[in-house]
Amino acid sequence: MKILFKYYGPAVLWALFILIICNMPMGAISESPRFFPGFDKLVHCGLFFVFVVLYYNGYIRQNGIKRVPYTALVWLTLLATAYGGLIELLQLYVFTWRDGEWNDLFADAVGVGMGTFSMLLIGNAIDHEEI
Repeated sequence: MKILFKYYGPAVLWALFILIICNMPMGAISESPRFFPGFDKLVHCGLFFVFVVLYYNGYIRQNGIKRVPYTALVWLTLLATAYGGLIELLQLYVFTWRDGEWNDLFADAVGVGMGTFSMLLIGNAIDHEEI
């Protein structure tokens, strides 16, 4: 089991960090003058972008490849978006001090899409690299 998930440690830790930070009571932080409207959505997008990139990094290192296959891209995109949906359901039904919002899930999905797109660009750049 340790060998199977050897390079996924950063992605798993980041997923736990997302779970913790998205379910902490934040109080009136959204009303603070230090944050602009929509700051929460930007944070959701960034958290899931980093999560997807860390996962792809682990996948690439684990399999010893240069680019992620399209099937793996599709599966991780679906799983990461489902993870965002799970967090929103937890916020709605379990951690009642937080609000589960469709807009947050959309921001999560945008972050997942940005991470997937960046990995596609990197894979394409590696394929067309001139030595």
